[in-house]
Amino acid sequence: VQLQASGGGLVQAGGSLRLSCAASGRTFSSYNMGWFRQAPGEERESVAAISWRGHSTYSADSVKGRFTISRDNAKNTVYLDMNSLRPEDTALYYCAIVDNSSPPRGIYWGQGTLVTVSS
Repeated sequence: VQLQASGGGLVQAGGSLRLSCAASGRTFSSYNMGWFRQAPGEERESVAAISWRGHSTYSADSVKGRFTISRDNAKNTVYLDMNSLRPEDTALYYCAIVDNSSPPRGIYWGQGTLVTVSS
């Protein structure tokens, strides 16, 4: 499986972005998927995750009510809808195959997409 994240960019505080993570391979629908982020000088942190059928989700406290994770297994894609963005959301965002831990841990990583939120 290869994971390719896209959709990052520069947005003003209060704005919205949608990140996408396209996966190659026929087994995408078998995997729990997640989004992580890493800000400069910070450790990578889990942002959100979704179970393989999309029935269960996880969101970090810092993004609850603002970010929504979803997936379309027919398109081999997982999404992260980000609303009410804040400057502290600025980071490199990664998608990953994740385990069942809470918070989830990444098992296999894709390349990141940069999100910059200006004040």
